[in-house]
Amino acid sequence: MNIIIVGERHGESRNYRLSTPAKTLLFGCLVALPFAMGMTGFWLSEWLADEDFSLEPVATEAWENDLHLQKQEIARIREQTDQELQALTVKLAELQSRLMRLDALGERLVDVTDLESEEFDFSMAPALGGPSTMGEAYQAPEINSVLNELSERIIQREQQLEVLDDLIAARKLDEDTFVTGRPIKKGWLSSRYGRRADPFTGQLAWHAGVDFAGKMGSDIVAVASGVVTWSGDRYGYGNMVEINHGNGYKTRYAHCKELLVKVGDIVRKGDVVAAMGSSGRSTGPHVHFEVYKNGRTVDPAAYLHRTLR
Repeated sequence: MNIIIVGERHGESRNYRLSTPAKTLLFGCLVALPFAMGMTGFWLSEWLADEDFSLEPVATEAWENDLHLQKQEIARIREQTDQELQALTVKLAELQSRLMRLDALGERLVDVTDLESEEFDFSMAPALGGPSTMGEAYQAPEINSVLNELSERIIQREQQLEVLDDLIAARKLDEDTFVTGRPIKKGWLSSRYGRRADPFTGQLAWHAGVDFAGKMGSDIVAVASGVVTWSGDRYGYGNMVEINHGNGYKTRYAHCKELLVKVGDIVRKGDVVAAMGSSGRSTGPHVHFEVYKNGRTVDPAAYLHRTLR
């Protein structure tokens, strides 16, 4: 058997002659090569199958561990979410209670200051509106930041309203203790402050107050809030009530038929303190009204129509 090999250069060729043993070896290799390749493929497939069979339980166990860890993480997230929702619920309840307190305080301020209730209605939400403008898409803020901001605004409103309430209460106290008005609900001025003819002697005498005549038993009212420092009979005054209003002021209500307060009582402006009568040095039913400032009598007429500035 001859083998001819042709070269690329100059068309050169070489001849090789195979001996009989070489021919036999070459033929055996050509026949055995496909069989060897088939056997090798079969062995590889069997080996891979064995390897997959041995790795499958390990992979399953790993998957189960991963699933267990994921379930634990989901349970932890759910518990944390429930706690956060509970905390938010408590926070919202606290804010609602604060808003209720603010509404109650606002209604109280409206009542105290005699404002229009329709203008300051705390039971209704404020009206909102305006033209619509296109802009960027709304981004919902974090709920915690919204609640914190709302809480801070409520705290600021509480402080402002408390200060306003204190100012109004102080002004109301000033108004209550401010001496002004008439000591009767019904009646007329029958004698003025100063020198006059004494009704019993006819001689010129000093009259330290003003007299308001009226019906027997009619109401005598306090012209300002204060504390009762005298309630009883007093020489020349008959049954008399004296009230200390602070700031150096006190008032007296004399010739009463009946006294309706006692020493130590706190009375408010407009409270009925006695019934009109003619006790003591009197010629008929009336109230003798005196005003003292820093221990000295002053003309009550100056306080009948005075206003607080």
